[in-house]
Amino acid sequence: MSYERIPNRKAIDIREGRALPELLAPAGSYRALQAAIDGGADAIYMGGAAFNARINAKNFTPDELRRGISLAHEYGAKVYITANTLIYDRELDDFLRACEDAYLCGADALIVADVGAASEIKKRIPIELHASTQVSGHGAYASRILADAGFSRMVCAREMCAEDIRAFIDNSPLEAEVFVHGALCVCHSGQCLFSSLVGGRSGNRGECAQPCRLPYKGVSGKEQYALSLKDLSLAMHVPNLIEMGVCSLKIEGRMKSPEYVREVTRIWRALLDQRRAATYEDMRQLDAVFSRSGFTDGYFVKKIGRSMLGVRSEEQKKESRALSTFERIERKIPIDMKMTVREGIPVTLTITRRDNLKSVSVSGNVPEAARTAPIDKDTVRRSLLKLGDTPYVAQNVDIELDEGLMLPISSLNALRRSAVEALCERAEQRVTNTAQKSKPKSKRTVTRVAMFYEPESIPESAYGYFDVIYTPLEKYTGSTNGVALPPVIFDSEREAVRRMLADAKEKGAQHVLVGNLGHLDLVENSGLCVHGDLRLNVTNASTASRIEEMGIEDVILSPELGAAQMRDIGGKTYAFVYGRAPLMVTEKCVGKECGGCVACEDGKTCLTDRKGIKFPVRRTFEHRSIIFNSVPFYMADKADVLRSNGLSMQFFVFSVESKKEAAEIIEAYKKKTPPKNPTAVKRIK
Repeated sequence: MSYERIPNRKAIDIREGRALPELLAPAGSYRALQAAIDGGADAIYMGGAAFNARINAKNFTPDELRRGISLAHEYGAKVYITANTLIYDRELDDFLRACEDAYLCGADALIVADVGAASEIKKRIPIELHASTQVSGHGAYASRILADAGFSRMVCAREMCAEDIRAFIDNSPLEAEVFVHGALCVCHSGQCLFSSLVGGRSGNRGECAQPCRLPYKGVSGKEQYALSLKDLSLAMHVPNLIEMGVCSLKIEGRMKSPEYVREVTRIWRALLDQRRAATYEDMRQLDAVFSRSGFTDGYFVKKIGRSMLGVRSEEQKKESRALSTFERIERKIPIDMKMTVREGIPVTLTITRRDNLKSVSVSGNVPEAARTAPIDKDTVRRSLLKLGDTPYVAQNVDIELDEGLMLPISSLNALRRSAVEALCERAEQRVTNTAQKSKPKSKRTVTRVAMFYEPESIPESAYGYFDVIYTPLEKYTGSTNGVALPPVIFDSEREAVRRMLADAKEKGAQHVLVGNLGHLDLVENSGLCVHGDLRLNVTNASTASRIEEMGIEDVILSPELGAAQMRDIGGKTYAFVYGRAPLMVTEKCVGKECGGCVACEDGKTCLTDRKGIKFPVRRTFEHRSIIFNSVPFYMADKADVLRSNGLSMQFFVFSVESKKEAAEIIEAYKKKTPPKNPTAVKRIK
């Protein structure tokens, strides 16, 4: 399938030199917002008190949100509110109210991760939507799906190389927002369950405990930071980013200090305005602000290896603490002021921003004839220049003054204050729509399906027990009726996947499991029945309904859900009832890092944490890695819990089990046998 070339209009303007990319800075607190403004940000992203992916940042109270948005707008900066967590049904009303409040406070856009929640927002609130990196957008076709869902921008996956970002921009109606500086998650965003299923703190819900920053032992027994990546910096690639037509350059750091935000934004502002790549001195300054053993651009330039790993040294921590403390916004907005004082007509004052964002005019009283000392231009000028703590500084003051007139200083001051206030005002926003929330129309059936990561591990009993058996597309042998697409497929890999899919159909595949909405075009004319994987992160009925509307037959619900939550979603949805959940999918090969090439290829690699707990690592398509949980979900003896919650559609995962072990598991589920070691399994709550 060839794409119609429909690049975004703003991308074209940037490519042809008529505009610069937006510089988007983080703010985890009100002071950090001020720091972003002082550093020269074009836009700022920040979160309210709930429903954002950095819930442990200080974030903004409702009053701070309103004041912060107003302050940013005074300086000509847009504000995007992060509403980028997965939403549960019981929270949806509160979530929508929070989105409405953000809109009424003047927010310019919402950053959203949940496609069902996005559809509910669009029914009610006329606000721009940006698809969070948590949506796992890594290809051009995803933009078609997201545009249909009401999004105008996609935050590209951090793992995309320059070639794939360019392909996205060439073929996407959406604006491309690209992370250019800051911390890197080792797992593809939106695909990490490590903190949630192991530590009880969901990264998809803004509570990540960062297990990737801890040391692990590999096959050799040597302890190392195999999952801790250096911070990203694309500062050496600024001209390339401009030439590609990237619409927004995003700095990571809502958990960082105001000093970090100010300094990194300031340096990037200079690079962008001068349209130049960072020098050695620029990189040294960025390193002094914050880094982990320096920076990496490995994904962008396709040099993915051990050199990407890094941790914070004591020397780097000491250097960061030496940054000068951020006190206040020093930056001022230049304005032109024109005052007209004419006999017989009201006094007028016009203020025009030099950036042409806004111009206002206000009128006062008709001046009287002077009885004694008439007002002069110097007096008027001194009054107009008293801009004090406002964000403005007058560059030009033009005064037209008839002679012999009297005008009280108090009225001049009042006119100046009135004009400045008018310059800061924004139109009041309104929300009136109260649409009904969507629910799936389909009903659950009695169905069992399984994913076997190794085709040779499928026992004979599996064929009679499961309705559909999936194996990875790249390993498909024709021994099952289902294939699972790789979790990540970049645009440069699509044709290879398309060929493998056609070959699988020839060998007898009838069903296909899809874990990313951007992959749907690969299967839409394949003749295969399309099913949704757990990687779609379905946690509420609205999202299940949206998935259903896309023609997906059924979907596996997020393993982060409890039984009652899954029950209430309804629709043709599966519960994850057995197996080790895939905790991470990494672009960088973890297996090679911890066991060497041979161990990685043989599928015998694992990570061992400080408590001795082992997490199996398996290679997947294009030498990516999947890290599995140390223990499996096990519900064989909890059939009553599943039945009472209507969870008749059940999903099994076999990752490291041998053929014999898989047969034993199937037999245990037939007989409702309790686990051999109750402490070595996970339960659906």
